[in-house]
Amino acid sequence: MNAIEVLSAGPMTTVQDRGRPGWAHLGVPPSGAADARALELGNRLVGNEPGAAGLEATLAGPSLRFRSATVAALTGAEARAVVGGRPVEPNQPIDVAAGEVLEVGGYSNGVRLYVSVRGGIAVEPVLGSRATDLLTGLGPTPLQEGDVLPIGAEVAAPPQHVAERPRLQREPVLRLLPGAQAGWFSRDASAELAEGSWTVSGASNRVGVRLEGPTIERIRREELLSQGVVTGALQVPPSGQPILLLNDHPTTGGYPVIGVVHASDLSLVGQLRPAQRVQFEVNHGSQP
Repeated sequence: MNAIEVLSAGPMTTVQDRGRPGWAHLGVPPSGAADARALELGNRLVGNEPGAAGLEATLAGPSLRFRSATVAALTGAEARAVVGGRPVEPNQPIDVAAGEVLEVGGYSNGVRLYVSVRGGIAVEPVLGSRATDLLTGLGPTPLQEGDVLPIGAEVAAPPQHVAERPRLQREPVLRLLPGAQAGWFSRDASAELAEGSWTVSGASNRVGVRLEGPTIERIRREELLSQGVVTGALQVPPSGQPILLLNDHPTTGGYPVIGVVHASDLSLVGQLRPAQRVQFEVNHGSQP
């Protein structure tokens, strides 16, 4: 059987692909890779289709044994890694012999690393996706020591090399477009978002990134009926400290949305790590 044995899963490793868009009316979050660009690059490197399932690891690890010879790739967060005891580079195809072990250490930049393997991770799909959804529990459970993951059939496309090596930003700037309740906040709110010093809270996860910084003041105090929300929505709870929704967010929410991060910047959000600083570039035009 062409498969991967999980020797150590690290703090949090899940199976992810492009997720489950289109099921919000049933309360199903979009899920999928938090850094979609990194997963797509990994699939390109090993010759898979862009939406093939891979592994999304958080903060450190994993350690994996490959039962058969294959081609793998590491993308996303920067980390030291070895295969069969030899150091390997990120963002390029890696030849793995049968029985060899991939070991990944702690990350020095970014919070999520992706392991792509030729043929993809072939766990059973749920609602058209193999992604793990931490909010609802759909899809495979987070990886644990001893798990065995099947690898899909050989693909026709050859592995590819890329000339450009993407590098994560130490202090990313996120483009923010106006949200549905932008008018619920004081005139100074936009300036505070653009000029404030924002730090990622350690309480952040795949549901949402909690930010610590200036208090965002509301000028309208009435209750808001639950409304549909999207990945990248910047909600402001009564504390005035924003929450930036990530892929496993609830499909509805009752906090006012002051802005929405541009879709092209969502992969940057997926790599924000605790204590990292982030800035907003406030755009007063229409939403994407």
